[in-house]
Amino acid sequence: MLRLRQVVVAARDLDDTVRQLCQGLGLTVCFNDPGVAEFGLHNALLTVGDQFIEVVSPITDGTAAGRVLDRRQAAVTAYMVMFEVDDLDARMATLTESGVRTVWSGDFDMIRGRHLHPADIGGAIVSLDETHPAGSWLWAGPKWKAHADNTIVTSIAGYTIAVDDPDSVTARWSKFGLNHAVRFVRGTQSEIELTATDRSAVGTVLTLDQVTVRLV
Repeated sequence: MLRLRQVVVAARDLDDTVRQLCQGLGLTVCFNDPGVAEFGLHNALLTVGDQFIEVVSPITDGTAAGRVLDRRQAAVTAYMVMFEVDDLDARMATLTESGVRTVWSGDFDMIRGRHLHPADIGGAIVSLDETHPAGSWLWAGPKWKAHADNTIVTSIAGYTIAVDDPDSVTARWSKFGLNHAVRFVRGTQSEIELTATDRSAVGTVLTLDQVTVRLV
């Protein structure tokens, strides 16, 4: 099983980016994770059904998110994709055998996660997370279910990530069985697709610099 659970964007201004998502799309913040300070970041997670949009922003110099923002000359840009899996060890064995490096590992009672090196995968950092019980999501905090409001959107339908060489990146993700609900395009403009509750709202767009959020 491989399921898209969380899409992550990097932003220079956390509060303003979150404000636009909440006001423009009716989303709510379910958690601010103090643990991301380990990476020199602060963040906010917003619920979309039982999936999440995370916004991360650097609070120190030399962060991976800061380097991505600088390299892309962006205020907001695509950064990370997080999948729920039920076979983490088997997937990691295959990835390791193929030379894919792990840049972070975490093992907790309710979740085990591995972050894959973006230079080996291409396009974005990938997180593979095995949950216990299935369907839980520790990264979103203890109260995320109370914030699951489907008034405007019900799910994350897909994440389109802008890269220099989409064919090469697509081939690598396909090779490792990661090409699920994510696609790659040439250029600078990435897109998060959210399933609209009200079908008359399909086509609504919110643009946050290099990330467009579109209702489908």
